[in-house]
Amino acid sequence: MRSPLVYLTVLVVATCGLVYELVAGTLASYMLGDSVTQFSTVIGVYLSALGLGSYLSRYVQRGLARRFVEVELSVAVLGGASAPLLFLSFGYLPQFFRVALYTVVLMVGTLVGLEIPLVLRILRESVDFKELVAKVLTFDYLGALVASLLFPILLVPHLGLVRTSLLFGLASAAVGLWSTWLFRPLIGPAPDLKVKGVVAILVLSGAFAYADRLTEMAEEGVYADTVVLAKTSAYQRIVLTRAGHHFQLFLNGNLQFSSSDEYRYHEALVHPALALVPSARRVLVLGGGDGLAVREILKHRSVAEVVLVDLDPEMTRLATENPMLRELNQGSLADPRVRVINADAFVWLAEAPPSRFDAAFVDFPDPHNFSLGKLYTRHFYSRLRGRLDPDAVVAVQSTSPLMARQSYWCINRTLESAGFRVRPYHALVPSFGEWGFVLAALKPIDPPTSVMPGLRYLDAPTLVSMFVLGPDMAPVETEVNRLDNQALVRYYEAEWRRWN
Repeated sequence: MRSPLVYLTVLVVATCGLVYELVAGTLASYMLGDSVTQFSTVIGVYLSALGLGSYLSRYVQRGLARRFVEVELSVAVLGGASAPLLFLSFGYLPQFFRVALYTVVLMVGTLVGLEIPLVLRILRESVDFKELVAKVLTFDYLGALVASLLFPILLVPHLGLVRTSLLFGLASAAVGLWSTWLFRPLIGPAPDLKVKGVVAILVLSGAFAYADRLTEMAEEGVYADTVVLAKTSAYQRIVLTRAGHHFQLFLNGNLQFSSSDEYRYHEALVHPALALVPSARRVLVLGGGDGLAVREILKHRSVAEVVLVDLDPEMTRLATENPMLRELNQGSLADPRVRVINADAFVWLAEAPPSRFDAAFVDFPDPHNFSLGKLYTRHFYSRLRGRLDPDAVVAVQSTSPLMARQSYWCINRTLESAGFRVRPYHALVPSFGEWGFVLAALKPIDPPTSVMPGLRYLDAPTLVSMFVLGPDMAPVETEVNRLDNQALVRYYEAEWRRWN
């Protein structure tokens, strides 16, 4: 028995197993939001399934090596196909997505849980038991380390989830085929296993070659309109869809804007704040990597510098180079007054060289998970406060005061707890409905009563009406959103679940 080669097999098996788990968790967070919940439940089900597989291994009494090869080939097919299967499930049978997700995780975890006990029993006659357990578990954990490093650094940014799962399915199938030679003294020629291994490799290779088409098929079911661009960056899934003369941007399946009415949102975000600081020269934009808020800011002649801090370089690159986005944002990110910094805004506020701004715009996606929720916390707003001139004004996009009332007023209260004086307001954006914003400053402020001329949506009467919120959008009691409680994410999930 070639023990060193068996340990190498264990390394590959462990790497593949964790990759399947990471694929499932990431895909669930893309589709369902709330990454903490999705990863927690996926990891919990997967680890439980590993235990179930280990327990079931006791019932394998004969032909251990043959059973190992069969299990590995089953893992190859099911694990390799997991991402395309789950994408297609969400696109065409969304009501059954959770059932499909946890069924796949349970089955893959159970099969992977069978493998290590079988390897231990295969080798126990030829290797000292103490040494055997130490080495097998060492290579098992090393495989997990390899997967955890490769997945975020290389696999997702360069291959995407579908190709990643298919690639590691191929690796599992190769291990299964390789094991027919490795365990030949125990299983004999085993032509049937070799044929199954070759067939699995061919099927997975074909799926890998057509991975883009599989992803397109899945996204055709997810999105109502034609998908014209789909890219997976290191941070998110970016999709552009087109309907007639208009197009839409989605990040991780969530609509960010429609070109038909985004001007309402971005005029409402930018111009009320700049009406209060008409001589603003230095402006900070946090988020807003599509360049649309920057487009509105650059309409003000006093502005000499705009610093845009957005996490995803792929998003800002598309906003600069993609013809549809570049036309819509009027080439704003290529303007010499604009400096783009690709960084986590939470970290950048703490670590960037000291500087102060006359106005700031906080244009992050809605707080549907804890990674985004930290950008709406008291700690974050306190850091932002330290970057502002004493007379500066901030505008924060703050979800819907009608559809997510607690969430909206939680953002208001959190800003107040960080030392800001606030003025809540709203605008009707047809793609989103009633949408909320907050003006914030370090000194008391009155709502603006006029804006620059020539805008498509805003004029003086419209501006004044935006600061009137009806009884169904009136203030409600909420907690302050802190790093250690993320109350806002809980409010947001509960409120929007009612409407979805």
